[in-house]
Amino acid sequence: PQAGGEDAGFAWYVTGNRDDVSTDTRGLLVLQGGGDDVDANYVRMGEFAGGGDFVVLRASGADEYNDYIHALCACDSVETVVFASREAAFDPFVLGRLGQAEAIFIAGGDQSNYVRYWKDTPVEDAIHAVAAKPAPVGGTSAGMAIMGEFAYSAMTPASLTSDVALADPYATDLTLERDFLHFAGLEGILTDQHLIERDRIGRTLTMLARLIEDGWAPAGKAVAADRETAVHLDPETGLATVYATAGHTTPYAYFILADGAPAVCRPGVPLTMPGLSVYRVGPGGGFDTRAWAGTGGIAYTFDVRDGQLTSSRGEIY
Repeated sequence: PQAGGEDAGFAWYVTGNRDDVSTDTRGLLVLQGGGDDVDANYVRMGEFAGGGDFVVLRASGADEYNDYIHALCACDSVETVVFASREAAFDPFVLGRLGQAEAIFIAGGDQSNYVRYWKDTPVEDAIHAVAAKPAPVGGTSAGMAIMGEFAYSAMTPASLTSDVALADPYATDLTLERDFLHFAGLEGILTDQHLIERDRIGRTLTMLARLIEDGWAPAGKAVAADRETAVHLDPETGLATVYATAGHTTPYAYFILADGAPAVCRPGVPLTMPGLSVYRVGPGGGFDTRAWAGTGGIAYTFDVRDGQLTSSRGEIY
């Protein structure tokens, strides 16, 4: 580490120029469903950052991203800040690096750490300030999970599964967060990741049911992606495009809408919620999050009855 340390509660690493530069930036939101990184994320984020200073935020690992991103983004520098405590979210050095950022990317890991370390802190404010420039902000896996207005916060040791969620929408492992990160273009939207790889669509639908049942939102909307798949969203227009690593066999993003209250959503009882719409998009396809309509993909519906999930096309994914 080139700054921080155990006592400071963070580590900082930099590749490239340590001095600040100021560049013209444009807004972009990048949401990747985890797995191997999509190169286009960093090419486009670097472009939208105007080649400025690119900051990676994480709560585990070290500087593994720096050289990889620096080779793709054509940026002045790539820095990584690794958080080990909530106190680091108040550190002047950390806040200074974020204040000079033209792009921010939130790595994978355990999203509960991001909630514990950043919620209601100056780091949360700094992330919002970069997005508001506007400038690119992205995340993968746990980083994607916290970018929606609503998020699965993973505050229990066991990761929530579809089977557990569908069997009991109020299961202990179903922990939801709001009033955390807020980005233009993701209002009213829940984000989920590793969708096909970890069979998570059932948990995504159950979380949408909870948003409506608990009065958090009048309708449930989700943007969910499988591994090695990224959604690039223009926050001004609400238009999204899907990218994926070459050769990935399930390179899909899912845009899901629950526009009515669940029939049965209560503790200890399997979920019943028919008539959810889904639009599945692959690389090159698009989706308008304002009109909630897509192009180049396929549309179908989900039904959940007594905790059992079926789809109008037979295949869930």
